[in-house]
Amino acid sequence: MTRSDVPPQDTRDAATAHAWAALGGDPALLERVTYHAVSGGLPARLPVAELARATVGVCSLAAAELGARRSGGAVPAVRVDEGAVATAFVSERHLRIDGRKPTNFAPLSGFWRAADGWVRTHANYPHHRARLLTALGLPGDTGPDELAAALAARPARAIQETVYAAGGLAVAVAEPGESEIPLGALPLIESRQVGEAAPRRLREAPPPMNGALPANGVRVLDLTRVIAGPVATRTLALLGADVLRIDSPGLPEDPDAHADTGFGKHSAALDLAAPEDRRTFEALLADADVVVTGYRPGALDRFGLAPDALLERHPGLVVAQLCAWGWSGPWAGRRGFDSLVQAATGIAAIEAKGDGDGHPGALPAQALDHGTGYLLAAAVLRALTERQEEGAGRHLRLSLAGTASWLTHGIGPAALADGPAHDPAPWLTETASDLGTLHHARAPIATPAGPLDWARPPGLLGADTPRWLRASRPSDRPERS
Repeated sequence: MTRSDVPPQDTRDAATAHAWAALGGDPALLERVTYHAVSGGLPARLPVAELARATVGVCSLAAAELGARRSGGAVPAVRVDEGAVATAFVSERHLRIDGRKPTNFAPLSGFWRAADGWVRTHANYPHHRARLLTALGLPGDTGPDELAAALAARPARAIQETVYAAGGLAVAVAEPGESEIPLGALPLIESRQVGEAAPRRLREAPPPMNGALPANGVRVLDLTRVIAGPVATRTLALLGADVLRIDSPGLPEDPDAHADTGFGKHSAALDLAAPEDRRTFEALLADADVVVTGYRPGALDRFGLAPDALLERHPGLVVAQLCAWGWSGPWAGRRGFDSLVQAATGIAAIEAKGDGDGHPGALPAQALDHGTGYLLAAAVLRALTERQEEGAGRHLRLSLAGTASWLTHGIGPAALADGPAHDPAPWLTETASDLGTLHHARAPIATPAGPLDWARPPGLLGADTPRWLRASRPSDRPERS
């Protein structure tokens, strides 16, 4: 793996330059992306607004670059609206389903005082809630007050390790500079070429889909969950990709989360341990351009989905991986979510509420999730651009902890934006769907033609037939070595 870094500078555009360099982009193209500033969109002690606009900015630039490479033209200019970015970074909070506001965090998820500090728990899924209570010796009907009393009697690190050993989710809140996660060693983006092959140009999508969208004809297998990975694949779908999300029928997912991040996709359920479903998946894989996974390191290897195994079977494939804690070290195999990474890396302590009792705080958005999602989409787009001329496969790796490291160590202090006050209203809309009427955030990606809308709203999770939306034709298949 390689890492590319740009030293922090005292400008808001330094974050964009850093992210673009980490993607391996041509620095001369940076002048093609500009921003329409707003103020107050993502207020925080840390430079969250800078992170947000930079990740959307480089994703927009990567999309413009791919479109230009496919059409043979020059890379066009794109202008990102920071109001759209601030709205999209809290898309799950803006979501309404037939007027109903989803619950983003369950009652047993949150910050709790421990005997010597604070812990953060995540118990949104029933199995995580059950494991948390089992680890602590508490009954299944335990409520917030009983949980608070049990946690207050135990040291924070002891809670963390006890719950982890039981398969649950709890982390000790770390002070800045005292994290167990080696933040300084975590790259923002890791990328490597695998193998040698002739240029693998993207198939052209048949009319009427063959328009200006840069990812038209790209086939993406989406094996991601929750926010970061689905944001990445939602973005690729926005840009014209045929995205098929695959979930295990035995692994629960929050349907409200899918209502937010399922735009533009089809969603099917396959049990990769079942021979017939595995054959179906392998047939899909044979025609895929990109596979995106959002599971812990090694979790999918037993299904033949280790990156090297995939790239050996399918030369020229783009394999993009996302995890919580990074790809090496003692925490790499642990489960994690944005809120837990914020707590364990010192972010929650930096953003403390200032109420006098040391209560940890949180970023104004699940910015590690959303930011990593846009970076992941940008990395895929850049890999597809490079693959137009160099047919080797690509292996991409990102992590929430890597993005946390960038936020806390790589961007520099937050800067005040010089622009009008942020108003989310222009960036909210309503869409009819099989799930109900969705009141939701619009996409923040900038294109030369202006804002884009998704081709289809989210449907029922896992209800679609596992097939590509547009059937293959022999002339559409890319060359393989």
